[in-house]
Amino acid sequence: MARLIAVPLLASLFIAAMLLVLDRMRRLFDFVATEGGPVSVVWRMLANLLPEYLGLGIPIGLMLGILLAFRKLAISSELDIFRAVGLSYTRLLRVPYLFAIVLAIPNLAIVGYLQPHTKYAYERLVFELRSGALGASIKVGEFTNLADEFTIRIEQSEDEGRKLSGIFVRAQAKNKQSLTATAARGQFLATDDPDTIILRLTDGVLVHDAPSFKQPRILSFSSHDLPIDLPKMEAFRGRGDGDVELSLNELFRNGMSSKSTPLQRAQAWSNFNYRIVEVAMMFLLPLAAVAFAIPPKRSTSALGVFLSIVFIVTYHKINQYALSVGALGRIDPFLALWGPFVLAGALIGWMYYQTAYVPGGQPIGGIERQFAKGVKAVMSLVRRLNGDPSSAPAAEGS
Repeated sequence: MARLIAVPLLASLFIAAMLLVLDRMRRLFDFVATEGGPVSVVWRMLANLLPEYLGLGIPIGLMLGILLAFRKLAISSELDIFRAVGLSYTRLLRVPYLFAIVLAIPNLAIVGYLQPHTKYAYERLVFELRSGALGASIKVGEFTNLADEFTIRIEQSEDEGRKLSGIFVRAQAKNKQSLTATAARGQFLATDDPDTIILRLTDGVLVHDAPSFKQPRILSFSSHDLPIDLPKMEAFRGRGDGDVELSLNELFRNGMSSKSTPLQRAQAWSNFNYRIVEVAMMFLLPLAAVAFAIPPKRSTSALGVFLSIVFIVTYHKINQYALSVGALGRIDPFLALWGPFVLAGALIGWMYYQTAYVPGGQPIGGIERQFAKGVKAVMSLVRRLNGDPSSAPAAEGS
């Protein structure tokens, strides 16, 4: 049983995590490219998003691992043999519940303590990208203000920004003196002062103008260094401005603190209950997996697999909505989060009871029959539209 569960569980967990990562990867590449940041930051952002995906991927993997194991036993009639020798569904669920307990512990650590820190690290990377702290302040082909009176435009950038070409620079001092330069090539050089860099221009023309000059001074150069004072960047906010960035202990303290406002307490308790409920649902998933796994007799339909994924994703989305409503203070956070849990638990309990203790009870049997009728009706309609005479109703006898 453990082997039957472990293989599909690990495969489902890996596939679910990769699908979520690939969906976000394309958007991150577009965002980083738009901001002009280095490609390596995409992998750092994805690494910080992985705990968030594991928070949903672990329950899905657990559900599908148990479901596919019991489905294989049911289709091969081995499940009937187990029951014939006195092994009930409850007895067979011992191993699945060991998996649930083993996976619930790291999942609690992920959603309760790891996710808040990785979420903060992700938001910090986004801030640094937008502020230019990662070398993303100068965009190719656009005019960029590095300081109040310093403007630069670069036509091309190669070797990750080490080789620049087609450079235009304009700097203006407070005494209304201005310096304009164009250069074929250039590069940025670091200095001992972290707030100052050197722009070394090669093969260009420099125009120096001031109110006291009768006409601007023009100079051709083969190499010229321009010091640039970097703008001071605003410091990123501290962790905890958002409740999603607080650990379970911090949320509990905020919820119990008399210094917190009613809205802050509602937000803290909503996030606290949301994370606990997400982990608690894992202990009901083995029962749900068995109910969805057992198809009706003489049927090999995979409808239960599809319905199980719809069920767990829908419950997750309902919890997210309850989190938002509870955080606004419209509904008590405890009722908003634990109410759907009780209803889902009651539905799972009824489905498992029908499967395990009612002779011939198949909770998804009725849905599968209606689904089969619907598929048959659609196929008949398709054949009729294609002109298949066999699908037409038989003519009445004279």
